[in-house]
Amino acid sequence: MADIRSYVAGNFFFQMDGVKCGFIKSMDGGAITAEVINEPAGPNYFVKKHIGTPKYEDFTMQIGFSMSKAVYDWIAASWQMNYQRKNGAVIACDYKLDAKSQREFFNALITETGIPACDGASKEPAYLTLKFAPEYTRYTKASGKAVGEYGKSEQKLFLPQNFKLTIDGLDCTKVAKVDAFTVKQTAVTDDIGDARDYLKEPGKLEFPNLKVTLSEVAAQSWYDWHEDFVIKGNNDEGREKNGILEFLSPNRQDTLFTVKFFNLGIFKIATDKVEANADAIKRVAGELYCERMEVQTGKGVIA
Repeated sequence: MADIRSYVAGNFFFQMDGVKCGFIKSMDGGAITAEVINEPAGPNYFVKKHIGTPKYEDFTMQIGFSMSKAVYDWIAASWQMNYQRKNGAVIACDYKLDAKSQREFFNALITETGIPACDGASKEPAYLTLKFAPEYTRYTKASGKAVGEYGKSEQKLFLPQNFKLTIDGLDCTKVAKVDAFTVKQTAVTDDIGDARDYLKEPGKLEFPNLKVTLSEVAAQSWYDWHEDFVIKGNNDEGREKNGILEFLSPNRQDTLFTVKFFNLGIFKIATDKVEANADAIKRVAGELYCERMEVQTGKGVIA
């Protein structure tokens, strides 16, 4: 018999609609399960069991900012309610980048997009979290090698300290942190009695609130807006604001990724907990609702 050895799968390659999209940070999910059904009725002293229809778990991936443009276009289309179903595979490779196995997915819809926190005090790289729901999956063998520009190009890591926030009419020069947030899109199962694999249909799209932390010395415009918008009640659509969050490269000259905010409204502003004799910058945190968001790619994305 041939000497069949295990391998270390330290590299995971993402492919979508025949496009090589690049290596990913991590992948979870995609398993195929079936519910165990008990039948206690009958003359037997034990419970009869069988399984129901198969179910397919969602995929959850962490990706960087150097993937193929096709990935970010898929996210952008989802946020604009232009839903696109995608086929693809996550390929496991060994240390020599030889493909060993792959988990294929079909007719997948994005259900969550996690935007990492932007924090001026953080030193570790950050990644986008992408979750999508396939209609069905398959596990197959893979062959060949993950080669080409994706094995050679320099990965442009995003450090959370490299960001720039701009909001109309507000002083954002002293913003220290923008908390992580997740855009959620439900995928509803179309249960048809004679179908073995159920269809997925897009449901409600939900954009989250934002939390922005900044130095108190630059917070006067935020306080003024809060007083006018919340306390005085001048909170019609014309008083809402738009904004842009830019994820910058390590040289802080190139924009890797941009999130645009539309119809922002402030609903809370509060100071951080203070302690006597503490060596800490006095900061305040503003919380804003957002009706709509859009994403746009910049330099570092492979077309």
